[in-house]
Amino acid sequence: MIPAGLRSELNAYLGGVLREFDSRPIQIDNMPDHVHILCCLSRKFALSKVIEEVKKASSKWMKTKSPRLRGFYWQGGYGASSVSQSNVKVVRKYIADQEQHHRKMTFQDELRAFLKKHRIEYDERYVWD
Repeated sequence: MIPAGLRSELNAYLGGVLREFDSRPIQIDNMPDHVHILCCLSRKFALSKVIEEVKKASSKWMKTKSPRLRGFYWQGGYGASSVSQSNVKVVRKYIADQEQHHRKMTFQDELRAFLKKHRIEYDERYVWD
């Protein structure tokens, strides 16, 4: 779980890691159990490499912030989708307002609805590792 007191600092750290991998951050925010990142993905690095490095670096960073976080780790998987330029403003607002949004719907229910809406097949056993 991401402590509330580290949310802003984590967002800034994630942005720095993204910049190191030539992926300009546009909007980053997190909840206790997940992070949303909107960025311009690098042309030099594959998405999987950028995500791997963001998760690896931020996991190590989180472990230095408190003895309680020494066991911190991200789940094994991740979700990613492209966003057209015409939808960047909407996605930015969604990410900025996710705390309010998740008062009405859990992240798990929201992800299930998103996958269903876009007809993306998934296996529940592998989504919440």
